[in-house]
Amino acid sequence: MAYYVFLTNFTDQGVKSVRETTKRADAFRAMADKGGAKVHTLLWTLGKHDVVAIVEAPDDLTVTALSLSISALGNVKTQTLKAFDAADMNKILAKMA
Repeated sequence: MAYYVFLTNFTDQGVKSVRETTKRADAFRAMADKGGAKVHTLLWTLGKHDVVAIVEAPDDLTVTALSLSISALGNVKTQTLKAFDAADMNKILAKMA
């Protein structure tokens, strides 16, 4: 399983219905579970991004489908970053020339 960071911003539609944001977060968690991913952390933030989530998924295809599915609802736009834990980073470092 790989880790991914979702950097999320509300769209105009998402801001208009912001009172539903925690319900949408629950739906996002359920959508992730159904698709084979797990939301480890979901935080509302101040600054450049409105919501940050840490998701674990078996592969890039699964997390891309999740990202597109949540974006298609129209409340948020996402940017997804692939992340590496210490064990994976040690494997990467071991492959360095």
